[in-house]
Amino acid sequence: MYIDGQWTDGAEGRRMVVVNPATEEEFATAAVGSAADCDRAIAAARRAFGSGPWPAMSRPERSEMLGRFAVELRARVDALAEAVTAETGAPSASVRAVHLLAPLGHLDHYVEQARQPDTTSLPLQVNPRPDGSSWLGGSVLVREPVGVVSAITAYNFPFHLKIAKLGPALACGNTVVLKPSPNTPLTAALMAEAAEAAGFPPGVVNVVNGGADVGALMCTDPRVDLVSFTGSEAVGAAVSAQAAPTIKRVLLELGGKSAMIVRADADLDAALAMGLGSVVTQSGQGCALTTRHLVHADIYDDYVAGLADRVRAIQVGDPTDPSTAMGPLISAVQREKVEGFIGDATAAGSRLVAGGGRPADLDKGFFVEPTVFADVDNSSRLAQEEVFGPVAAVMSFRDDDEAVALANDSNYGLGGAIFSADAGRAFEMARRIRTGQVHINGGSGASPGWDPFGGYKRSGLGRELGDAGIADYSEIKTIKYHAG
Repeated sequence: MYIDGQWTDGAEGRRMVVVNPATEEEFATAAVGSAADCDRAIAAARRAFGSGPWPAMSRPERSEMLGRFAVELRARVDALAEAVTAETGAPSASVRAVHLLAPLGHLDHYVEQARQPDTTSLPLQVNPRPDGSSWLGGSVLVREPVGVVSAITAYNFPFHLKIAKLGPALACGNTVVLKPSPNTPLTAALMAEAAEAAGFPPGVVNVVNGGADVGALMCTDPRVDLVSFTGSEAVGAAVSAQAAPTIKRVLLELGGKSAMIVRADADLDAALAMGLGSVVTQSGQGCALTTRHLVHADIYDDYVAGLADRVRAIQVGDPTDPSTAMGPLISAVQREKVEGFIGDATAAGSRLVAGGGRPADLDKGFFVEPTVFADVDNSSRLAQEEVFGPVAAVMSFRDDDEAVALANDSNYGLGGAIFSADAGRAFEMARRIRTGQVHINGGSGASPGWDPFGGYKRSGLGRELGDAGIADYSEIKTIKYHAG
């Protein structure tokens, strides 16, 4: 772990094993922090923010340091790629583009954002005096850092999730205590190594591994000003409850059950490509993946058959093999959860058209076949709850109003997609869907750092990336002055 500019095994010297989900082998160990270690990290972050050189730096100076951090991370891309594949089972063929290069582009955006002025002049106003004269008044809006940030991340996209929190937090001048998922400590350690090499002052970036006791202190400690959490809805609710007594800001990026609407005039091949991606990307362990496929009745059978054919052709297996398209789930516990959803969907009457079991040729690793269910009831557990595995729920609709109603009939609102030859109509439908992002005909083909990401309803609070991300890690102060 990395606390106050020093590497440490923690006060208690405990270690945890890191398991490769593709082989079930224990291939590394990492330090396990205690509440005492977390207390030390929070104290270091508080000190670095209150009296260290970090808050006194100019914005260009902080931008330069953040830029050095980006350079150091790029110098470690090979090691980061190896770590992400080993820790999460992400296929090596896509890990650089999906897990590393896109987030590094986001960090470049924050390097530039850190240079932007932190003051904005507001309109001047002429104010009358009782004697009939007047004076000129004005005000300035100042953006300031919130303070100490607790950043708690999930396992599925470990590098991306950390960049999405560290980038805006540091660009705004905050200090950070980062708690990675216990499944992905190696990625976090490499990022701390890069932060040290970049020259951040002690206490600005801290990395603490640990369990519930560490997480609870990061949410409850009054020295923490903001908690940024990515994970499940249930834990997000607990984070909110823990943070409430100290009235600290909470940013939550939680679950999703996003809908992909395929109209009758859609390019079927393009829709099927995205539908397949929603099943196999990171083995379905992605909160914004479009796992509910709403398909017009006129093309429903063709879509179901096409998706089933594509899913059956996917190579599942060793993530270090360049030909592998889908790796394992993160753990045995997660595989059991996914298999429970598959069993419940079958019992509820959904039609299994592909997958549903474990790959017959893989006797090691937490693998599940990519799976497609058709004729799914939108009120069923499969359609309403986040599986976080490679399982698609396909259902039909007759008209646009029904499609929008089905899409909105969810406790979540994180992602979404619409395929249609009528882009104008698709845009109108996108405006009606209660969700944070909608991709029309596959979207823009990129994930730039200026696009905000976040959800409606139980998908979370706040936004990451873009100007909205900067705003969420900033305080706004108005300074009023008498101009004459």
